[in-house]
This record gives sequence, structure tokens and C-alpha cells, in this order.
Amino acid sequence: MESTEVPTPVPVHVPALATEQRFAQRLREWLEQQQLSDRRFQLQRLPGARLALPVLEEKLCRLRLPAALPCELLRIQPVPCRAARRRPPARRLRDELRALLGSGWSEELERDVPRAWQRHGDLLLLSHDSFRAAAWERLGSALWQTVASALGARRVARRGRVLPDGMRSPSVTLLLGQHGWVEHVDNGIRYTFDVTKCMFSPGNITEKLRVASLPCSGEVVVDLYAGIGYFTLPFLVHAGAAFVHACEWNSHALEALHRTLLLNGVRDRCHIHAGDSRQLQLQDVAHRVSLGLIPSSEQGWPVACRVLRKDTGGVLHIHHNVESPPGRAPPQGAVLLAQQGSAGAASPGGEAQPPAEDGGGALGARLRPEWQQWAEGTAARIRGLLAELHGRPWHTSILHIEPVKSYAPHVHHLVLDLQCRPGLPLQ
Repeated sequence: MESTEVPTPVPVHVPALATEQRFAQRLREWLEQQQLSDRRFQLQRLPGARLALPVLEEKLCRLRLPAALPCELLRIQPVPCRAARRRPPARRLRDELRALLGSGWSEELERDVPRAWQRHGDLLLLSHDSFRAAAWERLGSALWQTVASALGARRVARRGRVLPDGMRSPSVTLLLGQHGWVEHVDNGIRYTFDVTKCMFSPGNITEKLRVASLPCSGEVVVDLYAGIGYFTLPFLVHAGAAFVHACEWNSHALEALHRTLLLNGVRDRCHIHAGDSRQLQLQDVAHRVSLGLIPSSEQGWPVACRVLRKDTGGVLHIHHNVESPPGRAPPQGAVLLAQQGSAGAASPGGEAQPPAEDGGGALGARLRPEWQQWAEGTAARIRGLLAELHGRPWHTSILHIEPVKSYAPHVHHLVLDLQCRPGLPLQ
């Protein structure tokens, strides 16, 4: 989640109280007592030996000019004070909210203010547990306008729990702004999506980078769970795939995928298949199949076997959440391979195992035993599905096991790169 320093947009004009220089100190003290002073901006000198002291826009309704101090309300072009420019975003947010609430500020409210958030262009996406106290609700739109102003945004949304609808739809509420469409740049790829309708998973960046580095020149790829194009786009833009068949059943993700393909100039190299990928009518076309669904892509295995080229086979990229008991030593090294020894080590299918596709790391890097067992079991299952489908033996070789991220305590999101090759026909 992002909480980096960003420039705060400065209003064109802000309200201020102007008075003669000899009354300025008394007026400043009065504004501080009334909690009306806008400390983001410097006081300014005006013609006629007068000074203008900025006041908070959102508290103008409470402003009653002091009878004992000669002053007038006007608007000035603001100049941010140095202290305001130096404040970290999280501190700036707390300061602005404290000024907004005045005497209503409390330690409970301070704990309720987020210290991190996601940023998508001019939209801030807050965590589900922020701004939940009843006092915030009474502020209405003034709260979200203050949050946006403090953090240099124009729109604000809050994330909820992922809905259990089979599509991993987000539960996101737009709090400020007219729409949720945003653009996100990831490894030189422009993704566009509606944050209130579609998920974006920044935690998958390592796998997207790995996919982008795969040698896919001239290949046809089938992406059975395309979403907004997490892996479809790296295959097309960076990995050199000739064509991608992208399958998706969520209508909102389909619209985002279509727009993203156009944004990146690769729409003509992708066919979008709308609907349940288990009903996909393709067969015998793919050099490579992406099965990017967690916690398990198992329901897509028969389709993946059917779309693989039956003459040469290809590679399956199988995503799965694998549970590992606590107390095991973590694997060492960035690249984790399923077999120890040289590139000629025997694979579960009896076929010589080639080097890892990405060419990185050393053979023999340690794996958790549960990951190895899952990979071998999956390879055997796929081998059986292919043999049953084609009526002849197939060989499967474990090329690589990639740990993407820790999905939950003792549960890891893994990707298995599985090479599948046809054997000789039965006599």
C-alpha cells in the first residue's frame, strides 16, 4: 500500500482575514483560539501595510468577525508554508483532520486514521478498517474532501471484503468522485479498470514480471482466467506471444480487459472468450496455457489439456494455494526447482528434465516438501488426463515451481510450470 509523499494541489484562492499590521498578532491568537487558522498557508502582505491571515474554508460557516479587531474577509492566492510542504502524507492527513474536527478530536479518532493506502492515479483506495468511528459519519462529504486535499487526490474510495460470488468481486464504496475507472502502470503495461467492480492484485507483480520474461516468441497462449489481463498483457507486450485466447466470465473484467488491450495496442492479437472457460470450444491450439486461478485451478485442467497442441504438447502454468505446516525451514534462493541434480534429472513422467525456462538460479535449490509433493501429484494427474484424452501415453516434466506470495498463515500461492509432451502411440 502506498503512502509516499505526493504534491498536494493548491487551491486557486483561499479565504483570509485582512487587518492592519499592528493588529495582526492579536488576530492570529484569536484565530488559533477559535481553531479557524489554516496553517497550511503563509500569511501575506497586502498594500496599505496590511496582513492577510488564511482561515479554514470548511469553517467559514462558524466565522464571526471579532468586534474588537478591525478586519475584513477576502480571498487570496495561497502560498504553502514550508512546514506543510515538508510533512509526510500520513502526518499531513492527521493534521488536516484534526483542524477539521477541532475540539472533537480524540485519540480514538487518531487511531482510526489510515497510515497507508493504495493510489491509482488521482484516486485513493482506503483500507476497509479506516474511518469507521461514528464521529466521521457526521462530517459527511467534508471528511472525504479533506482526505483528498491532504493527500493530493480528487477521488476517494474504501475497500471492503472480497465478495464470495465466484468472481472475486471487490466490495468497494466510492466516497468522493463520479466514477471508479483508473489507470495503473505495471512493468510498462497500462491497465485500466473500475476499482469498484474489479480487483487489482499488486502482490502478483513478481509473477507478472516472470511471465513477461518467458520465451514465447511465435507462440499461441490460452489464458483460462484472464481477469483484466494480469498475465494476458505480459504475454503479448513483453514475452512476444503471437496470439492469446483470453477467457473471462466477469462482465466488468471483460470491459476492462478490452480497454486495456486497446490502450497497449495489442487488441488485434487477442481473442476474448466471454463466459465460463470450462465451456471453451477451442482444442489443439496452444503452445502454452495459463491457469491463474487461486485457491485452485483444478477445474480448468481438463480444458487446458484439450487446448494444448496434440502433436507437440506445451507448457502449463498452474496456480494453486499449497498449505505448509509451521516449523519448516523456508526455501533458499529466488528460483526454486523441483528436482535436484543436473538438467538430465528424471522427472515424474520419466522424461529428462530440461533447465528452468527463465534460466535463473541454480539447480538443486531447496523446496518445501509439501510443494514438491503437490507438484508431483499435479504432474501425475495431468499426465493421466492427457493419456485419457488422446488415447496414448504422455510425459510431464516439472520445469519450475515459483512461490508468488504467502496467501495466508502457512499457505503459499505457487505456480507450477509443467512441460507436457506426447509419447509414442500405443501398439
